Amino acid sequence: MTKLFITLGPSTLNKKFLTSVDSKKIKLLRINLSHTDIKDLPWLVRFIRKYSKTPICFDSEGAQIRTSKLKGKTKKLISNKIIKINKSNIENNDITLLPKDIYKQISKGDTLSIDFNSVVVKVVRENTTHFECKVLQGGTIGSNKSIAVDRDIAIPPFTDKDLKAFEIGSKLNIKNYALSFTSRAMDIRQLRSFFKSKIIITSKIESKMALKNLSEILKEADNILIDRGDLSKEIPLHEIPKKQKEIIKRARKIKTPVYVATNLLESMVTRMEPTRAEVNDVYNTIIDGATGLVLAAETAIGKYPEKCIDMILKISKTT
Repeated sequence: MTKLFITLGPSTLNKKFLTSVDSKKIKLLRINLSHTDIKDLPWLVRFIRKYSKTPICFDSEGAQIRTSKLKGKTKKLISNKIIKINKSNIENNDITLLPKDIYKQISKGDTLSIDFNSVVVKVVRENTTHFECKVLQGGTIGSNKSIAVDRDIAIPPFTDKDLKAFEIGSKLNIKNYALSFTSRAMDIRQLRSFFKSKIIITSKIESKMALKNLSEILKEADNILIDRGDLSKEIPLHEIPKKQKEIIKRARKIKTPVYVATNLLESMVTRMEPTRAEVNDVYNTIIDGATGLVLAAETAIGKYPEKCIDMILKISKTT
């Protein structure tokens, strides 16, 4: 039977859902640290454990540039206008970035794609207090949205928030961790070093660097997870299906469990049934040899989380 990671969120952090998941044999309940306030983490763990015995997984923020908190929650950027990215990280309605020292690595000429290419800006000038950027593609951005730069930038594998979460996880006996934006085997070993007891690490493959160092990651990780969403910001979208098949084949060859995430049943966030294309995607991913699948928005914020799980299980049985 295909194994499932279920992402928890507003749709599923309730007694009704949590008391039902154990019977469905879900492998892990995923807490996405990118969308969780660190001060809420201990309460969340206690609440989940009150109603479910399914193991919890902390999914790290990892080595990714993000927008920091916007005072106005969202900000509209208009094409061809000049906007500022403030280096101060003071909470106001200016755009600021995380991690806080990332400004040292951004240069004139860099192109920044914000929130899966919703907005694209180019750095045209740098001052001591801010960057001036031309908006190449306008749109609306929000707080804590991912940013991709059009060149390789070295970013620490863990954010300050991740490190605090690991301390909390150690105290609460959390054994499962997903390492976002794993770049090399060294990242995995460093994560293990934070814990006195054994932990299970799922390394997320979502960058060019991870693809380059896939062999060493496969040997070091307990599991890998192909995150097709962030990976599609690093390589062309049309190459994702081929790359997914290649990664699954390599993982199976050395018997490293491999999971696949992103857009599996995305239409079910608002609809009661998936599209035929989604059903085909899930079926073929399982047939290709994926150990399991990860539901994200479908169960975190979707209207029909239980139906999503049941649909995956139905498709799995047909394989």
